[in-house]
Amino acid sequence: MKLLRLWPENSKFRFMRWRHFTFPLSAVVSLLIVGLFFTHGLNYGIDFRGGTMIELQVKSGDADAAAVREQATGLGFGEVEVQEFGNQGELSIRFPIQEGGEQAQSNVVQKARDAFSAAYDFRRVETVGPRVSGELVQAGTVGVVISLLAVLAYLWFRFERNLAMGALIGTLHDVLLTCGFFIVTQLEFNMTSIAAILTIVGYSLNETVVVFDRTRELLRRYKTMPDVELLDLSINTTMSRTAITFMTTFLSLLALVLFGGEAIQGFAVVMLIGIVICTYSAIFVSSPSLIYLGLRQSAAQTAASAAPSRP
Repeated sequence: MKLLRLWPENSKFRFMRWRHFTFPLSAVVSLLIVGLFFTHGLNYGIDFRGGTMIELQVKSGDADAAAVREQATGLGFGEVEVQEFGNQGELSIRFPIQEGGEQAQSNVVQKARDAFSAAYDFRRVETVGPRVSGELVQAGTVGVVISLLAVLAYLWFRFERNLAMGALIGTLHDVLLTCGFFIVTQLEFNMTSIAAILTIVGYSLNETVVVFDRTRELLRRYKTMPDVELLDLSINTTMSRTAITFMTTFLSLLALVLFGGEAIQGFAVVMLIGIVICTYSAIFVSSPSLIYLGLRQSAAQTAASAAPSRP
């Protein structure tokens, strides 16, 4: 029985010739994301910022975000953010943290109910104090840093030095571009977003390891083949597997985005964008980086270190 293939078996597509375009493109996009992070920043959710978030559903007609913002600001709780989301008629109101502890936060909710309950249904009310939000920021940051260090340690023992560096470049590129998606879209960045980024790190690592395993295998088989041709061959021979993995994951996540409901929609959207970034990165960022890092040099150093020394 013939196996399913989504890529021609004897393809000789020249992926590496695109490195002169993809490398500068990824570099420019990465620098823009860093700039946007310092100028615009992430849209931190209530998990990280603390405060009170209320989701409303208009009872009839259309929601008037401007009127709700004006009325909420008039309650006297400081700067208020009002956004439309989901289906037509849904609004979210975010109040900053109030001094006075739990009683002060309860007062915010009560005054909001008095102001909006006539025209809107209260779908969700969530309150996070400053101490809890600070602990969540710390825990989320530590989690991401530890995961990246664990990936670095795994790559260092899994591959030769230059192969490990190429894989690490691709993983960091994927994390950065995913954060860029949050910055550009101003999608709420919360604890679910941290979970999505950690999942993307795993997917990125998986995609890169498959290609690099084949690269290392071909290095032993074709000792005189130029690096560019060898990397093209490596990607072409694994492209069918990459395409199948991408399509099955993409369709699963697309179903979650369309039918999974609001609870997991944010996670699914980020993952959907993330797997596109990871697949692009494994082919057009991680693999071409080996040319500049010295693919043959890494293999030669490994072989020299493994060879027995003469007396």
